[in-house]
Amino acid sequence: MNDESREPFKRLFFALDCAPAQRKAIAQWRGALQLRSGRPVPVENFHLTLKFLGAVAVGQIADICTAVASVRTPDARLTVALDRLDVWRRAGVLVLAPEQAPPALLRLVYDLEQALLPFGLEDAPREFRPHLTLARDYRAPVPESTSSPEFFLRADRFTLFESHKGRYRALADWPLGAA
Repeated sequence: MNDESREPFKRLFFALDCAPAQRKAIAQWRGALQLRSGRPVPVENFHLTLKFLGAVAVGQIADICTAVASVRTPDARLTVALDRLDVWRRAGVLVLAPEQAPPALLRLVYDLEQALLPFGLEDAPREFRPHLTLARDYRAPVPESTSSPEFFLRADRFTLFESHKGRYRALADWPLGAA
């Protein structure tokens, strides 16, 4: 076994965090769905993933943060409408997603992906599909709702999170717009 394979790592992802009041509103709406399938995502973990990195060597994190600091960000904070409830059958998740992703969000993700290319963190690129996961291991049709989802995730920064034992911890963040 070489030294590199023993280097400690962290499971990382970039995301737009969800404000506490927004989390509460989404959780209440999800509760009204009376889900009979899946495992609800803990309310404190609600976020919109920009880029999943997976297992990253601890020694690479500072370099990743430096590279991401040069990413061109939108001129204003981002607002993403989460106005569609959907089931992604292959992934087994129930999600809130935008009917239409804002162009500024798509540009941010593209620029983030470009900044991370030199690190070789991904075997095969995945298509970016913005969403907020409501439940995992979901194996039922899209649930009926008495009210349509009409949530607006407003972000003035994007964050690098560590996922550890089901909890997410912010490691660093970068402002969006003229902050």
